[in-house]
Amino acid sequence: MARPETKDEAPRGTAPPRRGLRTSLLLIVATVAIVLLAQQTLRMLPKWINPFAEETKDRSGPALLQSVRDLHRYEAASGNFQVVVDLEKDAKFLPGPLRGSRTLFIGNGSVDAYVDFSKLAGGAITVNKDRTAAAVKLPRAQLEPTNLDPKRSYVFARERGLFNRFGDFFSGNPNDQQQLYVLAGQKIQAAANESGLRNRADANTKLMLEGMLKALGFKTVTVTPAPA
Repeated sequence: MARPETKDEAPRGTAPPRRGLRTSLLLIVATVAIVLLAQQTLRMLPKWINPFAEETKDRSGPALLQSVRDLHRYEAASGNFQVVVDLEKDAKFLPGPLRGSRTLFIGNGSVDAYVDFSKLAGGAITVNKDRTAAAVKLPRAQLEPTNLDPKRSYVFARERGLFNRFGDFFSGNPNDQQQLYVLAGQKIQAAANESGLRNRADANTKLMLEGMLKALGFKTVTVTPAPA
């Protein structure tokens, strides 16, 4: 004989309520909210009260000279650049408010253009018999790597998901900052390559050599930069 169905039993064909899963999710969200609230509260406390306040001590040793090299170049031009890096990271299966970040980074840096006189080919400088005329064939100007100024480069704005904030509370990721600096340097270097900085360096070097050789007594000076 079949047992009659009681009120406490779930009807056949329906899944039991997932109360345990809901409770676990609520506990996780509540824990994250408490940690974030505690993080913001501790930041507002004075350093002498906050037990987690950081104290900076410079224990670095003296700088050591490792090598010296002679320079045979003429720094002929310098360009200052600014770039805004907009870096966004998203998770494939999680929405942005939970897992993801977006950072706006302002990068300020300079790129120098120079002419390397050590690369002058044989016969690049010719002088006539009377030493009144000189001709110089210059190598093309080159660009130095980007010199990013850390004092004028900074994070302008940052948006982080809930899980990202929770992770940042326990550990920082220095690779994020390094990636921003690398991207800014690459973009500035690309902009310098597309600019007329090397042409400006070629023209400045030509003027410098013409003035110097004429001061040495040459009446006619011809300076020819290498073709672009």
